[in-house]
Amino acid sequence: MRAIIKLLFSLQATLVVASTYGTEYERNKLSAKKARGENASSTPYAVKEPPLTTDWTYKLGTNPWPEYPRPQLQRSEWQNLNGLWTYQNASGLDAVNNPPFNQTLGQEVLIPSCLESGISAEGLMNFPVGIQTSNALYSWFSTSFEVPSSWSGKSVLLNFGAVDYEATVFINGQKAGFNRGGYSAFTIDATKFVKIGGHNEMLVFVHDPTDSGDYVIPIGKQTLRPSHIFYRPCSGIWQSVWIEAAPENYITQLDVSASMDGEGTPSPVQVTVHGSDSSTHEILATQASTSDGAFQFNVASPKLWSPDSPNLYNITVTLGDDQVSSYTGFRTISKGEVDGIVRPLLNGEFIFQFGTLDQGFWPDGLYTPPNKEAMVYDLQVLKKLGFNMLRKHFSYGKIKVETALFYQACDQLGLLLIQDMPALRPIQSYTLENCTSLTYLPDADQQAEFDRQLAVLVNQHKSYPSIGTWSIANFFEVIYNEGWGQVIQGYPEFGLTDMVRSLDPTRLIDSTTGWYDHGAGDYSDNHHYANPQCGTPFYSTASSPYDPTRIGFQGEFGGIGNNVSIEHLWNVQEAINTVNQTYEIDETLSAWNYRAHFLLSELRDQTELFACSGGVWTQTTDVEGEVNGLLTYDRRVLRPDVAQWQADIKALYDAAAGRHNSSMSRM
Repeated sequence: MRAIIKLLFSLQATLVVASTYGTEYERNKLSAKKARGENASSTPYAVKEPPLTTDWTYKLGTNPWPEYPRPQLQRSEWQNLNGLWTYQNASGLDAVNNPPFNQTLGQEVLIPSCLESGISAEGLMNFPVGIQTSNALYSWFSTSFEVPSSWSGKSVLLNFGAVDYEATVFINGQKAGFNRGGYSAFTIDATKFVKIGGHNEMLVFVHDPTDSGDYVIPIGKQTLRPSHIFYRPCSGIWQSVWIEAAPENYITQLDVSASMDGEGTPSPVQVTVHGSDSSTHEILATQASTSDGAFQFNVASPKLWSPDSPNLYNITVTLGDDQVSSYTGFRTISKGEVDGIVRPLLNGEFIFQFGTLDQGFWPDGLYTPPNKEAMVYDLQVLKKLGFNMLRKHFSYGKIKVETALFYQACDQLGLLLIQDMPALRPIQSYTLENCTSLTYLPDADQQAEFDRQLAVLVNQHKSYPSIGTWSIANFFEVIYNEGWGQVIQGYPEFGLTDMVRSLDPTRLIDSTTGWYDHGAGDYSDNHHYANPQCGTPFYSTASSPYDPTRIGFQGEFGGIGNNVSIEHLWNVQEAINTVNQTYEIDETLSAWNYRAHFLLSELRDQTELFACSGGVWTQTTDVEGEVNGLLTYDRRVLRPDVAQWQADIKALYDAAAGRHNSSMSRM
């Protein structure tokens, strides 16, 4: 078995600041704040009670997300900058030209968090539906830190997991970097901006237009006009911030592709692969090669990764004085004919993929889960019920990209992923002076920016074993969804499919899910509520007929709802008013489980009779005005009859296995 590793390294240092982790870091930060007088005038942090809480809402503390945020390229010398920062609203885009250096910002906020969430402390939870602007369109964030004196002579790298949407970073009065894209990680070389062993001031200017004005940007289901399936936005620094020390020449990117066959092209780096059992440090393989190109290493008879056996191998990569740790899983994703039907294959075998539509929203944190325990809880519930996959998210718009720790959890638990590129602005119109109504669509520059961010998403995620989308972790690549954001003329999904395939040829691509399917990609993906139409000789106007040259897939179905008492609902009247817009409301849990059993049985029948290769149930949790989750939005009520659902899901896998025989040819 062979795996491919590609390393990129920089001859320059990168990035910002620091202080020591844990207690010393908090002490240094407090001293710096006192020196600047921030405690005297900044409003102290406290969770602002959201319209609905979870069991984790008030367990955050002021040191959130202490885990190292980037597990596939991890360094030992690092400092977490999460915690209490200060915030103030900015007047407009021009405010970036007048940074509030050496000033006290008015409100303490918790980082990471969405400004609109309760856990941020700013908690702009009460802005009315239908507004055209938000207090979070333009924002300043500030923190201070000390870089350890032991980092002298090293590069200081400042890392952001994600900032929505544009971030301009200043360190000690100088502009240090800029990033556009609300779902991508970025690193700034702060070496020349920071004072080693001294006080450092960092300001971050954030511009998040969401769907204001004529902006057409990737926003998923965020809107300034929340209503039922469209939710309040997330603005600001919503993923972790940290600094780390690296030598002058350091690794900037690590791409790992570990397949069951190990196909790759050979290209001074030292790679060491450790045993899959984390309790041992047995070295299974070493390989020396050069950076900036692909090369191979061999592992004899590795244990393959799959949902049933999510075996992972630790990796250590050394480039000169730089050493990083990572991990991978050996597995191959492909497609092939099984008994005359095109199927998705994992490690050469047909695997029926069944998962949920996963929005990843939280009532207390919006985009940001309260903590890792809360985030993993959702995944553990899905595994217990028998799901082997989840989809990040597609219905009426791909919604978000998760933290690196989320993908690591899927790698560890054994959940395949369909990772969608967050969609462009939802379908909205504007009126010209002559009363002509036009739809907001991307112009050439906005489409090019979408393409760029899609490429970034693929490149940043293509090493996760669980994804089949753009990471070596996702199982599919999703380009467009249900015609939303699609410029129909010219069918751009074909070009985007080719681009994604060139960036990552190791995965399948679901180019269009539902509606306007012109034949691109590997999936013939049907959306239909509530009844499935998966690989069948029947379909409805909301989707396209099954294409037997591609994989038959039920990209979305279910969606049945069950209303609950107010203590488990998003207590915002505008959202409550839309509950009955759910595709179907079942008045009791027993009725809801009866209907679920009926729909899952239909999908099983289509698997036995036709060409169904998988499906996506809507959805993991309720969200705002939607009440069709397996879990309520607060994660306190689990609707499924666990034994019934486990039996029904197993019946799907058994039906798929019954269609399998040995006459299979790889495509």
